[in-house]
Amino acid sequence: MLWPGVFDLLTQPESTSTMQTSESMESQSGLVKKITRVDWLGQTIASSCWIISVFVYESDPSLWATGDWLQLAAASSWFIANVASLFTSE
Repeated sequence: MLWPGVFDLLTQPESTSTMQTSESMESQSGLVKKITRVDWLGQTIASSCWIISVFVYESDPSLWATGDWLQLAAASSWFIANVASLFTSE
């Protein structure tokens, strides 16, 4: 005969791992839903194109003016904000 509570301890990790698995599946499906939204895709593509255009316009960073660095900083910040928005709860 088991002491009271021992059976619960033996079965608890199994139910906890099942719960964690279902939670991780829900969070993954939520992430996919956020990524496939038109507004997120549009903003991420636009910010990526903006970053690329800075390098295409002048490929030698030693020739960049202050405005070029500011453009790169703004585009990168926009891209990082888009990626960070995936991990916020809404």
